[in-house]
Amino acid sequence: MTLVTIAVATLAVLVTGGISLQLVNQSSIDQARARLAAQATLLAKLPTTTSVTELNERVSLALGATEAGVISAGGVVDGPAAELLSPRLVREGAIGLRVSTTVRGPDGPTLIEMRAKRGGGSLVLALPRNTVDAQAQGFVLRILLALAIGLAVAAIAAALLSRWLTRPLVGVASTAARIARGERGLPVQTTGPTEVVAVADALGTLDGALASSEARQREFLLSISHELRTPLTALRGYAEAISDGMVGPADLPGVGEVLIAETSRLDHFVADLLELARLEADDFSITPIDVNLGELLRASRDAWLGRAAGLGVQLVVETQEVRLRSDPRRLRQVVDGLVENALRVSPEGSGIRLAGWSDASGASIEVRDGGPGLTPEDASQAFERGVLRERYRDSRPVGTGLGLSIAARLVSRLGGSIRAGTAVAGGAVFTVTLPLRPPQP
Repeated sequence: MTLVTIAVATLAVLVTGGISLQLVNQSSIDQARARLAAQATLLAKLPTTTSVTELNERVSLALGATEAGVISAGGVVDGPAAELLSPRLVREGAIGLRVSTTVRGPDGPTLIEMRAKRGGGSLVLALPRNTVDAQAQGFVLRILLALAIGLAVAAIAAALLSRWLTRPLVGVASTAARIARGERGLPVQTTGPTEVVAVADALGTLDGALASSEARQREFLLSISHELRTPLTALRGYAEAISDGMVGPADLPGVGEVLIAETSRLDHFVADLLELARLEADDFSITPIDVNLGELLRASRDAWLGRAAGLGVQLVVETQEVRLRSDPRRLRQVVDGLVENALRVSPEGSGIRLAGWSDASGASIEVRDGGPGLTPEDASQAFERGVLRERYRDSRPVGTGLGLSIAARLVSRLGGSIRAGTAVAGGAVFTVTLPLRPPQP
């Protein structure tokens, strides 16, 4: 940045200097021509008896290295300036035309001013350009000195400006590198240009977001570790008991049932994790087709009848024959997750109601259980991972803490919404609302 700012300053000074020198040079020529024209106009008014020698002496005294000449009305040229005049200029001078031009002479470009004389013919004055350039050289040297001083000042200012700009940028870059190495909660530079402050603020926001995300990941991993440890401990304990011969033939069926149940818990937990990973990766495919909501709810009830009978819980379906366009596999996954959650909290002798209907808002599915219900705070946080699990793990049956979160994400992917609440007769109620036709991507 320092090199760029100095280069820009240098370029600006050089361009300014080049333009200034051209303007000074042209101004010197214009001033010299104006003096030469004024002198020619004045001398042309002298009596015709004035000799060419006297004219040369006068213009030399007035203008320096200037040559004079006279063109008679007959086209005869006299004086030192005669060699500079072309035939065309001689003809124009003979008839008294006013001429202001530049010709090439022995000493290079030469200024020519021609004025009509009293009595006919013209007076000619010639001034070499090199004489004008020599007179302007002093101005050029002073301009070059001013430009050199300006360039030095511009370079110093550019260096100071670049340091002012780069110091906060270097600080922000250093903070970003520390964040990339895993440090969190770092102070970020908040002074400097507005754009640098904006970058620093964005970096601070990113730092906070990373810290929050990593904290949630740590909490989630702790929950996973705890959940996996429980069935693994049971499996290892029974395996050791069988290996030590402590389990007799009569106890094997019961032990086998325990092992199957614990294995199923592990399988379900891993399946939840896989589904959650697919959701987070945003690679969860949705294939909408025509779905009969009543058939889907009855199929879900039939799949859970055995489990419900074992728990002494009654499953009831009350549904209209609603047809919608959705993904039946994902929709069944949502319903099964809500039914499993309801079975976990419903006591023996209670019932679970599955209902389906449609209205102006779309198709709706309701799963109501006979459990302890939800407080308003529970309902507002029901779909946050692990919140209800941590809150009730010591007072009621809980799952992995992932099922409701997965259900909410699935419903969102299907273009609908889900809400939790407490039924009038007690127990929790979960309501899923879906559009009859999926939204256009």
